Amino acid sequence: MTARNETPVGQVADAVTGNWVDRRAPAWTRPYLRLSRADRPIGTWLLLLPCWWGVLLAAAATEPRWFDLWIIAGCGIGAVLMRGAGCTWNDITDRGIDGSVARTRSRPIPSGAVTVTQALIWMALQCLVALAILLSFNSAAILLGFAALIPVAIYPFAKRFTWWPQVFLGLAFNWGALLAWTAHTGSLGLAPFMLYLAGIAWTLFYDTIYAHQDVEDDALIGVKSTARLFGENSKPWLRGFLIASVVLMAVAIILALPPEAGILAMVLAIAGAWGFGWHLVWQLGQLDTGDNATCLRLFRSNRDAGLIAALFLALAALV
Repeated sequence: MTARNETPVGQVADAVTGNWVDRRAPAWTRPYLRLSRADRPIGTWLLLLPCWWGVLLAAAATEPRWFDLWIIAGCGIGAVLMRGAGCTWNDITDRGIDGSVARTRSRPIPSGAVTVTQALIWMALQCLVALAILLSFNSAAILLGFAALIPVAIYPFAKRFTWWPQVFLGLAFNWGALLAWTAHTGSLGLAPFMLYLAGIAWTLFYDTIYAHQDVEDDALIGVKSTARLFGENSKPWLRGFLIASVVLMAVAIILALPPEAGILAMVLAIAGAWGFGWHLVWQLGQLDTGDNATCLRLFRSNRDAGLIAALFLALAALV
């Protein structure tokens, strides 16, 4: 028997300690669930939260509908599936790099727990289930869903040709703000686009923090990142991304909410952007880019930052 304090077989290095995949999932499913990062749920939250921002801001700008509950739930399921498919694709394309980085060499493909063919089949299955959910939305949202595959496909290669791969991650991870807004309204506009840009700035903030864990290994193998680009000057850049994210979110709210929405809805929505921003300020105050454990802890705390904005947008939609 495995001792209680023994590391579970196949556990990935940066997984949450004691996560449900390592402790409770059937043994044969674990390599695939690890491939989808089910043992590290923060990425699913970071993909999901812009979706919730989009639908909740749209509901506050018009009026809530019962179908919004399905958009919220559908985006939740879709985020799990598409984050899983995206991570699978990322690990397929990065299998040569991951084996050279201490934090990633324990992932299923470089460790040999899953073959590339098995990973491709697993990715396809996740995409097919996500497609079934997407087809329940309106035609404009469906088209946006297919368009989202472009930044998802490009992102794993970005660190090979640009110092700004976090921009490509932001393009992919915040697409849900556009899709969920459109699922509610049937069309796009300037407000959701500003919300999308706010999410991209947020991604630059949190993923630069995350990338500081790998700067030494990335330098050795020639992988580019904003963490390597900024180096010791990361904090001023992060402060700029923080300000941009909060300002763009506030602009999106002001553009979205008509006068008839009422002053209370506006105040609540802006308070969400403000609270979101203060959480990022707290993160910046705690940050030590040379401490990997702190970088990972602060990166994971962005779930709470995004939930603050979502909560206040929900309240604004309901008043």
